[in-house]
Amino acid sequence: MSEGTTETATPTDTDASSAPVTAAVALGERLVHAWGSWGPTITPDAARVAFISDRGGIPAVWVGDVHGAGPAQRIDLGPDPVVSVSWSADSAWLSCVVATDGGVRTQVWVVRPDGTDARRLAGSAQVHAEMGPWTRSGHRVVVTIPPVQPGDATYSYLADPATGELHPLATGELISVLDLSVEERLVVLRDGMRGRHFCVMVDRLADVDLPLTPRSATGTTESAILRPAPEGMDAPLIAYLVTDVGLERKQLVATPLGPHETTGEMRLVASRDDAELEEVDADDAGRLLLLVWNVAGASELELLDPATGERNPVRGLPGTVASGVVLSRDGLSVLLAVESPDHPRAIWRLDVATHSWSVVSAIPPLADATLVHPTLERYRGADGLELTGWLYRVPGREEVGPAMLWLHGGPEAQERPTFSPQHQAMLAAGIAVFAPNVRGSSGFGRAFVHADEGEKRQDAFEDVLASARLLVDIGVADVERIAITGRSYGGYLTLAGLAFSPGVFAAGVDVCGMSDLHTFYRDTEPWIAAAAYSKYGHPRRDRALLKTLSPLRSIRSIAAPLLVVHGELDTNVPIGEARQVVDALRKLGRPVEYLELAGEGHEYRRLDSRVTLLRRMVEFLDTALTP
Repeated sequence: MSEGTTETATPTDTDASSAPVTAAVALGERLVHAWGSWGPTITPDAARVAFISDRGGIPAVWVGDVHGAGPAQRIDLGPDPVVSVSWSADSAWLSCVVATDGGVRTQVWVVRPDGTDARRLAGSAQVHAEMGPWTRSGHRVVVTIPPVQPGDATYSYLADPATGELHPLATGELISVLDLSVEERLVVLRDGMRGRHFCVMVDRLADVDLPLTPRSATGTTESAILRPAPEGMDAPLIAYLVTDVGLERKQLVATPLGPHETTGEMRLVASRDDAELEEVDADDAGRLLLLVWNVAGASELELLDPATGERNPVRGLPGTVASGVVLSRDGLSVLLAVESPDHPRAIWRLDVATHSWSVVSAIPPLADATLVHPTLERYRGADGLELTGWLYRVPGREEVGPAMLWLHGGPEAQERPTFSPQHQAMLAAGIAVFAPNVRGSSGFGRAFVHADEGEKRQDAFEDVLASARLLVDIGVADVERIAITGRSYGGYLTLAGLAFSPGVFAAGVDVCGMSDLHTFYRDTEPWIAAAAYSKYGHPRRDRALLKTLSPLRSIRSIAAPLLVVHGELDTNVPIGEARQVVDALRKLGRPVEYLELAGEGHEYRRLDSRVTLLRRMVEFLDTALTP
């Protein structure tokens, strides 16, 4: 533990805890140990797959055969968690993102698929590096280094995996490289703050930037790919973008590309009134597109013929939420990770011709565990805005009882019906769980995701209170036994709910949340601060507003028992955000507990950390919500 911090003792099974709590903790620990597999990437012939799995207790790279010829093998890149992996187009290399010491800053590595010739391309304990796409030839991979100091530029490079040499590619404020053309002449860049993205295509030979989306528009471009244009189109290439710029929801748009310029306006290719587009991929020839739609949190897949516009839905998804979807270069198969409330992420394969499914990665057995599927609840905020949330009811309970709100991070993230050991353990302890998507969440359109910005932050606070009222109105929760909990931005909302609405919540759990927006801006990573101005406000221009919205400034109003949790190495929401809340509450003599997780950053990737957090939360809330 870091110097100057303290931690209350963690209860054990020998303490005087109730049998349901002991059983709940045991279930939760079993579910935490139920490892998953995600982030697949495949060779050009779609025969071999690499993916991330925490089956060894920490996320690492595993390589196996798509059709199950023998068990997958782990690629050893050291003790730090691996965040993502990508296979080069020539099958010769894997590029990997490694979380330095488990923290927020990451490194980019390359390694041969047999585990040899591993080398670090960029990143260290002091410098954050991000991985971009491989060139279509497979000989180089994009590496991007965000600002090290406030005011610095972001630099992108083409890295040679064999030599480690970095060749300058692009420079900007907060750029990301989304794709490159086959000959590496055209580069699609995204730049701008959160919710204020713009995209340009850079012609490296002509040295010109060509706009794909307006620079001044509000919206987010999630991804972009370059492919050959459909037959009959007067352009050799086409750029497909997943964006909500100029649209009500994220949809698929396309811009034809000529030799030196865009040849037409951005046109809508695929849209839905009831869903947002999350991912797009295409075969090498550009004859088939794969679309992944987010329908109120659940995933739906479609195959689209860009020449005819024909859309073919894919049925039988073996779960509720899909991620990391990859269409093979020949367009004959799809690999993706799929999860549900009753099973963790696993890699599956879809045969495009037959629409048949087969599992690629092993799945830990959980058939004997009784796990709850949530229901989607719709209700209204104080101003009438429709809100939704996922309600997990305690099995067999008819009367009101204890409940907790769980608030996701972001705020642009989204609560979805995924595998959650935490939620299931709470239910086993007799605590109902409601996980709302308050305004600011993604998945419900551009207006919704921007409805909490700046001075509208108070409206998100009101949504939290509306979520608590719903639990009382529908007969799930005792009004005096509702806890507020959440992580990252959800941790901030937890502190805000306790500080700005005293007496509403019986307890709180703040996991890596911001407590003072000024100290957050002062101490966070420069690129995180710069991207957040559009969301929270500017630390100088909006100084008074940030002070008003900071829970630490109203710390005297927090009287309910509070558990504060933070990762030792978190530089996204720096650890000082937790320590200053704990110190202030202790000086006031208020009931507060503090859990600091060693070797963890903003995401808790280590098995022992996740077990410790789950155990502490269950036992803390059981005590706090017991009359």
